[in-house]
Amino acid sequence: MADKPKFTGLGISLAAALGAIAGILIGHIAIWLAIGIAVGIAIGASFGHKQVQCPECSAIRRAHEMRR
Repeated sequence: MADKPKFTGLGISLAAALGAIAGILIGHIAIWLAIGIAVGIAIGASFGHKQVQCPECSAIRRAHEMRR
């Protein structure tokens, strides 16, 4: 699985491309490119975020889920 910087870079590049296209269509390239980069950073940061848990916490969580 790719690490977090790869997801952030992919999100920035795709959203920047979409922002540039929207800017060309609307006529305000700089504004939409900046919006695209900001959205790309947010999307890239949200992907690949995996919370690391200790084995004891995982066992307790599984025990609680089994009771349900």
